[in-house]
Amino acid sequence: MGSDAAQSTAAAEESLRKHDKRDFASEAVSAQSDTILSRLSQSRRSSRATLDGRSARYEEERPPLPPRPTNLDLLGQNIKGSTLQIPKRPARPQLQSYATTAVSRTDIETLSFPDGSRETYANSIKSGKSFRFDSPIGHLRSRNNTSDGDDSASLKSSAPTTGGEVESLLGDIIGAGQQSPAWRLLSGHTERSDPFDLLPYDDEEPKADFSREFDELDELDSSGDNEEELLNLWRSKRKHFLILSSAGKPIYNRHGDDNLISGYIGVIQTIISFYEGAQDQLSSFSAGSARFVIMTRGPLYLVAISKLGENDVQLRVQLEALYMQILSTLTLPTLTHLFSNRPSTDLRRPLQGTESLLSALADTFTRGSPPTLLSALECLKIRKSHRELISNAMLKAKCDSLLYGLMVAGGRLVSVIRPRTHSLHPSDLQLIFNMLFEAGGVKAAGGENWIPMCLPGFNKNGYLYMYVSFLDAHDDEKEDNEQSTIDVTTKEEQVAILLISANKESFYDLRKMRDKIMEELEKNGSMSVIKSAVLRGRPSATDIVPGTVLQHFMYKSRGNLQYVMPTYEPHFMTLLARRKLLSLYHTLHSSVHAKMAHLKVHHCVSRDFVSLAWITPLFELYCVAGPNSSRNALAQSANKVVQWVRREEERVFIIGGAVF
Repeated sequence: MGSDAAQSTAAAEESLRKHDKRDFASEAVSAQSDTILSRLSQSRRSSRATLDGRSARYEEERPPLPPRPTNLDLLGQNIKGSTLQIPKRPARPQLQSYATTAVSRTDIETLSFPDGSRETYANSIKSGKSFRFDSPIGHLRSRNNTSDGDDSASLKSSAPTTGGEVESLLGDIIGAGQQSPAWRLLSGHTERSDPFDLLPYDDEEPKADFSREFDELDELDSSGDNEEELLNLWRSKRKHFLILSSAGKPIYNRHGDDNLISGYIGVIQTIISFYEGAQDQLSSFSAGSARFVIMTRGPLYLVAISKLGENDVQLRVQLEALYMQILSTLTLPTLTHLFSNRPSTDLRRPLQGTESLLSALADTFTRGSPPTLLSALECLKIRKSHRELISNAMLKAKCDSLLYGLMVAGGRLVSVIRPRTHSLHPSDLQLIFNMLFEAGGVKAAGGENWIPMCLPGFNKNGYLYMYVSFLDAHDDEKEDNEQSTIDVTTKEEQVAILLISANKESFYDLRKMRDKIMEELEKNGSMSVIKSAVLRGRPSATDIVPGTVLQHFMYKSRGNLQYVMPTYEPHFMTLLARRKLLSLYHTLHSSVHAKMAHLKVHHCVSRDFVSLAWITPLFELYCVAGPNSSRNALAQSANKVVQWVRREEERVFIIGGAVF
């Protein structure tokens, strides 16, 4: 037993020693673990502090977000290398890279009132269509899409159709959109019988002064006390024509005498000479609201100064007409001879007595001249059968020395007979009509006249001789007082027979021919037809196209060099209204005939009018309507005018004429 107790005690002590070792190892491991955890904790706090610092710096230096993609259709496409298919969503309205008014789903309308005030309001667009300027002609066109493939689309132009389809004129813009709500609301506030009388020019002169545009200026006093007043009146004129020689000698000026404007003439001559000395010919320049155009013809300088908005080409045509008027008096060889022998020749003496012709032509350009603008003639509207009777009567009475025979009524051609190998140039006829119906000198002489005249379009080197006899368009109830009848007859009612010959001794032969013509016309009733047509005058626009929105139009036949237009009444009764109408026609004409322009249709919309220019190889059409007229109505009216001219072509134009 003793040995057993000893063994038990030894085993217990051994077990206790093992347990103490185990506890010591456990405490050592625990202490080591605490040390490691403490170090890890410190490392984590240090890392967290570092990350917090970096995060703060990142927040301070964060770059801007990239722009959102504008083409959301990409979301509906398959991603390369992925089988994930994202369903398509409705695309947002695509941004447009060209000029547009579709800035949002809300369209902004602007309403203008007669007093000049304006008001804008939002108009919701339900159709989602956008509008853009598709061409430089200044109107809006509706489009269903904004693809770049249609960027070249513009107004369509095609040959006129007899069916009267609006599509043949303006294509699909007619049905694209009608008047906006603002425009329709504006039409209820604007009731203007003649908006052209209310449309001011760009200069500061009051519109009432245009009626005094053609008043003659008083002469300069010997003391010069009224010089400042006369210069102010001279500057107030909207248009001037000056003609001077290369030596600086004044030849003609429309307003004021030479003593008054000698300083201006000297300045102009100095400027022209300066550019010629530099081998750089001066053609035109602007000074304020005035446009200066210079044309050199041999030893002459012709200058036009205009504030009426005409372009250089149109002013050059007018200067060319003034030069032709000088040649019609002197002929080109005479003019060249005068200045070749003596460059400082005073040309006013050879031209003495013809100043009224130059002034009448200049005033015609200031008032506005459709024949000059269109380079065409206007004919009296009568039946083709009646015109043939008149032509046959003139051919039947023709004498051997006759070169041209014309019957003219109020500046409109009734009939013409000519040689088969010759034709009259429109510029020559314009000079003849200016002499007969504008200057008044020939008509004041009454009865019959024998006039030597050079027709530059026919031959610049020699004279022709013209027999002129005026007839009375009224009934014969005033035959007992012929001079009184002449005085009351207006320019539009004057009828004349013109017989032109190259033989200066053919006066009596042409008088006999005139008597035979009158006898034949009275016998077949043609004289009464001419008188009725003259007294009836031009038809109105509503007579030509019933119910039309057009207030006026001009139609030119390009093949015949002739034009037709309605009466100015009732919309253009005043001189100012007619001048502004012709200024509008000048603007339309220059827009479609510019060198770099390729327009066939030009549609212009403003607060006071709506206008249209339509150009084809066969004709030119310029028309004006009121400010509230829609594009649809304007296009339909233009097509109806073309159809009317086609039906009445042999009445309103002289096709071919009579030849011998």
